[in-house]
Amino acid sequence: MIKKFVRIIATTIGILTGYGFFLVASFIGDLTGFFHLKSLDPLYRAIVIAVSAVAFGFLFFIMTPLFGKHGARVAKNIESDLQTIPANDLVAGTAGLVIGLIIAFLISPIFSDMGPHIGVALSIVTYIAMGFLGVVVATKKGKDLIPAWLSARRGGAASKTKGKNADATPKIFDTSVIIDGRIADIMKTGFIEGPVVIPEFVLVELRHIADSSDGLKRNRGRRGLDVLNRIQTEHGVDIYNTEADKSLEEIPEVDVKLLKLAQMLRGKVVTNDFNLNKVATIKGVEVLNINELANTLKPVVLPGEDMNIFPVKEGKENNQAVAYLDDGTMIVVEEGRKFIGKAVDVLVTSVLQTSAGRMIFAKPKGKQSNVS
Repeated sequence: MIKKFVRIIATTIGILTGYGFFLVASFIGDLTGFFHLKSLDPLYRAIVIAVSAVAFGFLFFIMTPLFGKHGARVAKNIESDLQTIPANDLVAGTAGLVIGLIIAFLISPIFSDMGPHIGVALSIVTYIAMGFLGVVVATKKGKDLIPAWLSARRGGAASKTKGKNADATPKIFDTSVIIDGRIADIMKTGFIEGPVVIPEFVLVELRHIADSSDGLKRNRGRRGLDVLNRIQTEHGVDIYNTEADKSLEEIPEVDVKLLKLAQMLRGKVVTNDFNLNKVATIKGVEVLNINELANTLKPVVLPGEDMNIFPVKEGKENNQAVAYLDDGTMIVVEEGRKFIGKAVDVLVTSVLQTSAGRMIFAKPKGKQSNVS
């Protein structure tokens, strides 16, 4: 029934288009002098109008399924593009369009003395130009022109910022960073600025991990849920509802959903997943990696410095020992096997920075002195 109704509407539009085509053709013919449709006998003129209207009506009737298919695709693309535009830009653009059309309405009477055809053409151009100019100016200068209280926020995307800058870039947490747990302490220090977004599909993944038959996975999932509960309790972060975003529902993988949401919200992904970090870089999504932050904050150790360490196990090479700093940095002690289980003073010989972290190489201080 709906398809028949749409075809009737399309056919009616085609008939009106055919009549409009006749009028345009008459105007062009009179303007160029090649032909004069207005001077035709009324009967012949009516036949030409009828033929034009029927031809366009039949064409629109035949093309309706094609228009419907492409129209649905275009509508879906428009909906997806609109989701990537911040709400305050939509408000500013709409206001700018209305103001531009009002200005065009006030200007267009000036062209009424230039003849019916030229006046109409100039009025149309004015409406288009002023509307476009209004949208551009409003979206570029919207933050300055629209009061702050008009700035709309996506439902559920923004959390209670407790005095933080609400205009800052949204930070979107992934599953790994919540399970890791360090993000809760980082948030407590106030280094995470702006709205925090925890998508609903991340909560669903955490619940699945917590219900896993594997004991290790189950413990990790429960830890993640405890960390998430702590974040919500201490910082008032709401779960972002993704059910309204059809484009996200069609994506099966959580990581791809996360990157798509980051593009939609123009936010940054907070993670400690190395692979997600790489994919996000390819997709052009900014990432805040907790592991990179931890490595950056590790104390700087330079060759030649003295350290007191406690070797705990043998190294891979012969006569090596391994010790660890409080932050987990591994220290490889050459000729330190006999010092395992004892505190020993060592001299740093070199520092190696890898993607997995920092490694320090050292020798017992007495051995270094003997070598020198």
